[in-house]
Amino acid sequence: MTGTAIPPNRPIHVGMPPLDMSGPPVSFFEFWPSWLFYAPIALQWCWLALRYRGAGLALLANPSFPDGGMAGESKLEIFDILEGKAKEATARWVPLMRTTTDDADAVADLDTALCALRDKNIELPIVAKPDIGCRGVGVQPIRSVEDLKTYLIGFPAGASMVLQEMIEHEAEAGVFYIRLPGDTKGSIFSLTLKYFPHVIGDGVSTLKDLISADVRAGLLQHVYLPRHTHRLDMVLPRGEPFRLAFAGSHSRGTIFRDGAAYITAQMEDAFDDVAKSIPEFYIGRFDVRFESMEQLQRGEGFKLMEINGAGGEATHIWDRKTTLRQAYATLFEQNRLLFEIGFRNRKRGFKPPSIWRLYEAYKREKSLNDLYPLTK
Repeated sequence: MTGTAIPPNRPIHVGMPPLDMSGPPVSFFEFWPSWLFYAPIALQWCWLALRYRGAGLALLANPSFPDGGMAGESKLEIFDILEGKAKEATARWVPLMRTTTDDADAVADLDTALCALRDKNIELPIVAKPDIGCRGVGVQPIRSVEDLKTYLIGFPAGASMVLQEMIEHEAEAGVFYIRLPGDTKGSIFSLTLKYFPHVIGDGVSTLKDLISADVRAGLLQHVYLPRHTHRLDMVLPRGEPFRLAFAGSHSRGTIFRDGAAYITAQMEDAFDDVAKSIPEFYIGRFDVRFESMEQLQRGEGFKLMEINGAGGEATHIWDRKTTLRQAYATLFEQNRLLFEIGFRNRKRGFKPPSIWRLYEAYKREKSLNDLYPLTK
């Protein structure tokens, strides 16, 4: 759990392969500013737009998603189109609109939320997250009614959120899937293993001291310290783990590892079946929780937490051993396939949406990001 100490000597990263901490704690480009890292990608997009004769082709990659799922898309709109195996595999959810910032309305919204959860037989704890938002922004675990009330009070008026059942398995992965229109079978382009960072108590050091002394966490104090401000002076008993992050996002401090070696034919078949049950879905990343790697390799025992469309990326590039050349090679190939899929869908009769509509969606997402509650 985030923000709560875990019983002493409890195993961490349950269900995951052993966490390899050899090599550098972070890659030299891992936390570059976005404008700097993605500058070559922007240049490639301009070239691809010329090559395929269409700046908006990437928005056709998943015709059933808002703008292909490129940016600013609604999670709820995507959830609402799920059918068959995809819907069965997705953790249950309810939508909620925050009415105003008035405390009285927060109480009314709380009652609405609790009724909606009861109707779906979803019990606390749950996960609360913005309907529009990426990279783990505004994601929090909700373990009590008071937690939910606090989250609602801090949520922007007029914005929607997703309240989703919490899958307590700690094992998490990002499965990036691609299928070209007309092909009978897709494949897993990338598998990212996500490890939630912990520090271990020694009975003497404060939480702040433990974070500062950790080889990796010490480099990311600007990420971890703000979310644990009221616990930094806490002394953890010897052997007691403390989880530093809940959201499975690299930018929020979760540790990513390249899991390509664990991909199996059975895993590919399972995600191919899930992807094909989503109308007109060809490229994107499934964020999943699972009980054990052995089960995931058999294509079993996983739950979808989110489905990212064209705007998702093959996140294994954030493994600290990935070179800058390898990261760009991966993203260049991913984007080439994105335009190829859009090109094929245009030939099938789909019309690219306006690139300006995407810009407006992106602006709305950016304006909301600063208003959401702190990510846990």
